[in-house]
Amino acid sequence: MSGVFGVYSKDKSVNIAEQIYYGLYALQHRGQQSAGIAVRDKDLIEWHKDKGLVPEVFKSQDLDKLPGDAGIGHVRYSSSGDVSKGNIEPLVLKYISGYMAIAKNGNIINANKLRGKLEADGCMFHTTNDTEVLAALLTKFRISSEHIEDSVEQMVKYIQGSYSIVMITPRFLIGLRDPLGIMPLCIGRINGATYVISSESAAIDAVDGEFIRDVEPGELVLIDSDGIQSRRLFDCKKSSLCIFEHVYFARPDSIVDGASTHDARVNAGRILAKEHPVQADVVIGIPDGGTDMAYGFAQESNIVAPAGLLRNKYVGRAFIAPNQNAREIAVKIKFNPVKTEVKGKRVVLIDDSIVRGTTTKTLVRMLREAGAKEVHLRIGSPPYKYPCYFGVDTSSRGQLLASKNDKETICEWIGADSLEYISYEGIIKAPVNSKVDFCTSCFTGVYPVDIPKEF
Repeated sequence: MSGVFGVYSKDKSVNIAEQIYYGLYALQHRGQQSAGIAVRDKDLIEWHKDKGLVPEVFKSQDLDKLPGDAGIGHVRYSSSGDVSKGNIEPLVLKYISGYMAIAKNGNIINANKLRGKLEADGCMFHTTNDTEVLAALLTKFRISSEHIEDSVEQMVKYIQGSYSIVMITPRFLIGLRDPLGIMPLCIGRINGATYVISSESAAIDAVDGEFIRDVEPGELVLIDSDGIQSRRLFDCKKSSLCIFEHVYFARPDSIVDGASTHDARVNAGRILAKEHPVQADVVIGIPDGGTDMAYGFAQESNIVAPAGLLRNKYVGRAFIAPNQNAREIAVKIKFNPVKTEVKGKRVVLIDDSIVRGTTTKTLVRMLREAGAKEVHLRIGSPPYKYPCYFGVDTSSRGQLLASKNDKETICEWIGADSLEYISYEGIIKAPVNSKVDFCTSCFTGVYPVDIPKEF
């Protein structure tokens, strides 16, 4: 789960790099390990990228060195390949028609197989990033294709997995979404002359843009001085948006495939309260995903929901820290209970999910140390039992607390007085007005595409 953002403008006064910077800032929650921007200036592409958060990577002088009329940006959460500097996106390359830059959100599950075939044909790779495999396929097919869109159409026949891709070529700003729409992607416009492609609508809002629509599953979007062109690359009869966009990843102010993430989380809280009521004095949500769910739970239960956990806004998401030790340290410095709100009280603690359990276990202990009389845990998603191969860094069942432990064992290990999860039916109906179906393989073990044997 990374974040991508692209801008094209006919207005020469628009600072493309600055617009992308603000867009990436708004998508920082999707990746905190590295950031990069590449901008097309006539026949060349200039770029700047490094490890770190957006404001750490880019200073004003860096943006000043990136003039042009089109560009793309990326914030990275590494699920495929390490985070060495060579893997940082966008990847920039020279091919038969000039220069290209490409950035991706998602995971190409057959990348290793494709890499092996390409290497056997003489292709040389410089990174372990699966996005470079896409770039290699594109350059291969561009030799025999009259137009870049034909090369893209050839490429997608070979790749499997999840992807939302942005590219800049000598002519176009390009957006591409996988045939099942597992990863989100949308289009916006600023003042008529500037177009934006983004992982989330909230980033379009951040640059004073107007949301136009979502990129459809299996759709290729090409933007140039003539406006938006669209080509459907697949006959998509079903869709499978990652349910964790609404549970955890997306910003609450984003609209993803027709559904408000804020409303989806509030509805999940209400449903959770109906399915698993509890006698308590306060409802406390674990920021950020659990906050809206706690609001819904409290409304339905008629229990007060104070700000019982103070979140250190300078600490990023513990779940997407690169390793377990980093996650544990992040939790300890990220949250602190407000003792006057929990001391001597029966607390309902709402979290969006339990994946590895690190955050939840630590917070339950912290609430008890702050004087909570009881801690009842309610989870706004079903048990996370199966690995995700499409972009969430949980590719081993050994990492997943619910994969081999029942509810009672988990409750005891975490140290709560009770533990209940929302039902599968409940989480599916929480995103009201959604235009798509969902990938729920992490709950069911039923994957929308076949998983390669090496996984």
